[in-house]
Amino acid sequence: MKIGHLNGEILKNMFIQGNNVLYNNRDIVNSLNVFPVPDGDTGTNMSLTFDSAVNEILKIENPSIESVAKSASKGSLMGARGNSGVILSQILRGLEKGCRGKKSLTVQDFAQALKLASDTAYKAVMKPIEGTILTIIREASERALDLADSNDDFIDFFDMMILHIEEVLEKTPDMLDVLKQAGVVDAGGKGLILIIKGFWQAISGKEIAKSQKQQTQSSAEKEISNESIEFGYCTEFMIRGNGLDCEVFKNKIKGYGDSMLVVGDEDLVKVHIHTNNPGKVIEHGLELGELIDIKIDNMRHQHKNTLILEESLEKEFKKYGFIAVAMGKGLSSIFKDLNIDNVIEGGQTMNPSTEDILKAINEVNAENIFILPNNSNIILAANQAKELSDKNVIVIPSKTVPQGIASMLEFDLSAELEENEENMKDIISDVNTVQITYSVRDSKFNDLDIKKGDILGIYDGDITEVGNDVSTVAIDTLDKVINDDHEILTIYYGKEISEDESNEFHSLIEEKYPDIDVEIYFGGQPLYYYIFSIE
Repeated sequence: MKIGHLNGEILKNMFIQGNNVLYNNRDIVNSLNVFPVPDGDTGTNMSLTFDSAVNEILKIENPSIESVAKSASKGSLMGARGNSGVILSQILRGLEKGCRGKKSLTVQDFAQALKLASDTAYKAVMKPIEGTILTIIREASERALDLADSNDDFIDFFDMMILHIEEVLEKTPDMLDVLKQAGVVDAGGKGLILIIKGFWQAISGKEIAKSQKQQTQSSAEKEISNESIEFGYCTEFMIRGNGLDCEVFKNKIKGYGDSMLVVGDEDLVKVHIHTNNPGKVIEHGLELGELIDIKIDNMRHQHKNTLILEESLEKEFKKYGFIAVAMGKGLSSIFKDLNIDNVIEGGQTMNPSTEDILKAINEVNAENIFILPNNSNIILAANQAKELSDKNVIVIPSKTVPQGIASMLEFDLSAELEENEENMKDIISDVNTVQITYSVRDSKFNDLDIKKGDILGIYDGDITEVGNDVSTVAIDTLDKVINDDHEILTIYYGKEISEDESNEFHSLIEEKYPDIDVEIYFGGQPLYYYIFSIE
């Protein structure tokens, strides 16, 4: 069998199969986390991102090359989670550029689209690192262009391209030392190859089903009380037409409610708004074009919604607003005590998507909104949400909860915006973070032999201590870190640590470091027994 051209239906099936293959193997991708800690989430992030792309594709009644590629790009953009998900969304964005104006795709067309996908992904990353998913998409595109010169059969084309990028994946540890130390190949690159394999299997006529029904819940989902809802109808629809202008439509409906989200292009616009007048919003939509996928939920009669208002929504417009990402009841309470308007539940293993962050931005009524991601894997998604928002958003690149808390403490209401931004960013470098967790597999890092179940001490992202007892590893790690310049040590204990254990540990630390001010708080965070902030 020879496949020389792709039409919209085939491309749609390729995305579905790619999604299924990635989903079925997401745990394998998760296991390739550089650190053997229980927060490997690359596979989950990529799967959720690609699932959002496919969900948009499934809404298409008569799929064409352009409509499938455009829906994939839009769906992945809004559903992007973590760094790997954001980069994947940029790959699909570039692929969509290569599909514009095409009624069918030849091998050469697809190869050119892959080149645009690679270029777009590289441009989206400030400092591209080789040995990652970027290397795989670049190598895939370069090999595709070579093959397209002498091959017009998609089955052979994918077969040879996959063989090449699998060989490149095996070489990623030679490109990136942290991969070599951990004894793994790049997780994001593995995830991308799984998607491409799904493409190839779809073209070859192989049907791969999901191993089980995927159940996901937005990190924004939770129970709400009727009293907190000012605008009662969650209204969603798509406008299909010609020459559509998102900004003009935003201005028309912005007075009808809040939590507004309007994204799209000249042909298709996605609308979401919380309003008491859904009919008027829909009427404005009808003025522009055909409405599809209309959905109106009465939020006052629903206790669980995928699109909701924050319970603590500030009704009064103010100069500054704040959003933080955190996991654990204690940490969430601490951030709220620091005047954070919206705490997004998330972190390791549960990175909020671009859309989650954008919704949080829309729910804060402020002229300037600061975002504290508190995780290096959420910064890209936060910046992507910033670009999509029409509000003035400032992303403080906090990589840990202690950095986020320190940044928030640095904020001065009487200072100018630029001064606050500078101070909040500067303080990050003065905060050291120690985390105590456990290993999920045998590994080797920094010449440390690590066995599954070992307790790990992590200092500013590096594993520095391995042992069998939580308290011992914590104290030994702190011993390597604390010096005469340090004045404050703050302890946040996780949900696996009892109050009695935390009090006993607190006493040990105070006795060991009498010249340091030691404070302890309930963090309630999963996976990490203790998180230490050292200043």
